[in-house]
Amino acid sequence: MFTLMKLELKKFKLGWYVKGVIIANILIAALLVCIGYVEKLEGNVGISSYDEAFLIAGTLVRATFIIFAAVLITKFIIEEFKNKTTNVLFTYPVPRKKFIVVKLWIIGLLTFITIFISNVFVLVSIIVFDSYFEFIPGTFSTAALGQQLLSMVTFAFAAAGTSLIPLYFGMRKYSVPATIISSILIVSLISSHNPVFSTASIVYIPLFLAVIGIVIAFWSIRNIEKVDMI
Repeated sequence: MFTLMKLELKKFKLGWYVKGVIIANILIAALLVCIGYVEKLEGNVGISSYDEAFLIAGTLVRATFIIFAAVLITKFIIEEFKNKTTNVLFTYPVPRKKFIVVKLWIIGLLTFITIFISNVFVLVSIIVFDSYFEFIPGTFSTAALGQQLLSMVTFAFAAAGTSLIPLYFGMRKYSVPATIISSILIVSLISSHNPVFSTASIVYIPLFLAVIGIVIAFWSIRNIEKVDMI
C-alpha cells in the first residue's frame, strides 16, 4: 500500500497544494491579527479571549482545508473517472478497490496533517503578534496548551473524515462542481459561530460527520470492481 501511495503522490505533484496551504495560512493568520488590532484601535474588542481566538482560528482552518480536500478528491478520483484515465490504472494486477482506498488514505492523511500543522501555525502567529500589539484581553496560559493540542488533534481527525463526504456527490455523475459545492455546504454546516450558539465548538458534530464520511467513502466504492470503465 505504501508503494501505491508513493506512486500516486509522484503522479499527482502536490507543489500547488503546498503553496496553497502556505498562502491560506498566512491569510488566515493575517485576517485574525488585523481584526484584533483594528478593533483595538477603534476602542472595541474584536477577539474577547484566547479561547475565542483559538475557536475562530480552528474554524477557519478546518473550513478552508475541507474545501481543499474536495479539490484533492476531484484531482485524485473524480477527474480520473471522468476522463477515463483510470482505464490504464485498472489494468495493473491490483484490485481496483485497493487503488481507490489508497487515494482516500492520501486525501485523509493530507487533510489531517494540514489542518493540525495549520492550526499550530495560526495560533503561534496570534500569540506572537498579540505579545507586541496586545489586541486580545488576558494572557495565554501555557497550562492550557496540552488541552488545546488534544482539541486540535480531535478536530483535525474529525475534519479529515468529514472531508470525504463530498466523494458521494462527486461520484454520482463524476461531477467536479458537485464535489466542491457539497464541501462548501458541509463547511457552512459545521462552521456556524455566534455568541448564542456555535456548532464550530461542538466536537461531536464533526466526529459524527467523520463517521458518515468514512462510511460514505467506502459505500461509494463498494461496487468499483464491477464498474465498466470502457
